Amino acid sequence: MTIYPSFPGNTFVVNVALADLLVSGLVVPASAVVILAGLKDNLPVCRFQWFIAVLCFLVTVLSLAAVSTENYFRLCYSANFYDKLTRGKITALLLAFWALCACISGMQFAPDLSFDYCTRKYPGLIPYQATVCVVMVFLPMMVTFFCYVRAGYQVRSFKGRSSFKAPITFNWDYSLMQSNMYSFILFVVFWLPFGVVLAVGTVRPIPDSLFYNLAWFAISKSCFNSMLYCVSNRHFRTAYVNLFHYCCCKTTVSFSRRQRPECVRPSGDVRVHIIPGYNMYCSPQRSRDTQGKSRCSTRHNGRDIYEL
Repeated sequence: MTIYPSFPGNTFVVNVALADLLVSGLVVPASAVVILAGLKDNLPVCRFQWFIAVLCFLVTVLSLAAVSTENYFRLCYSANFYDKLTRGKITALLLAFWALCACISGMQFAPDLSFDYCTRKYPGLIPYQATVCVVMVFLPMMVTFFCYVRAGYQVRSFKGRSSFKAPITFNWDYSLMQSNMYSFILFVVFWLPFGVVLAVGTVRPIPDSLFYNLAWFAISKSCFNSMLYCVSNRHFRTAYVNLFHYCCCKTTVSFSRRQRPECVRPSGDVRVHIIPGYNMYCSPQRSRDTQGKSRCSTRHNGRDIYEL
């Protein structure tokens, strides 16, 4: 299933989704397990959660900067310039992102080096934290902001020319850039309050309730990012609908039905009822392989009904 033309730079968007998946698939369920098990202040689980959260946060910041830069070059530069962004370079860059962020996230457990999230007993080494914040967070976010503003300005300039006729792929790329920009804004909205509290907490005490509530508010951003793409981009919305129909109703990845002459009826079609209101057709070979495990009946039009 292809949403857009196969641009290697779209891998950065997938990398953001992977970071969100790790948070929503590991950090949030770990807290649910601790709560259901009645465990209180479990230090190993807390450190595991914070390691994954910081890792995915840093990877997301760097990936969002890479997404904005790639979108800017794709929209505002020639195809020959964009072709220099090869798959090998992107793979090496992504691996460097994860390796660097994993090292920085692991360094927070060194004694008296970084902020102690779980116990809040020591603030950590302020110069080290300030350096990490500026290099790994502030500068990439400034690059992201600049690329989106610059790309938006140049696209408006292009569209203002009477001789400019945008191809359909250009409109698709611009729509994707807008969705990526909304994702960046959503990221800032969710993480900025916790960042402010974290900075203020280095100079004055912050109540634990406020601190941890804002932390979980920031982490919950990973649960809403995919919904944002569905709402803001019709290509993603169509892909989600097709994926739902494929998972529930079909056995092939083709979402278009081939037209057959009315006088020709497919022989041996098998209809499988998995969810009420949704049907999918299986091959006669699959029907024979599963024969005897479920009930079969025959309709008047000659098609076999295979019901689970």
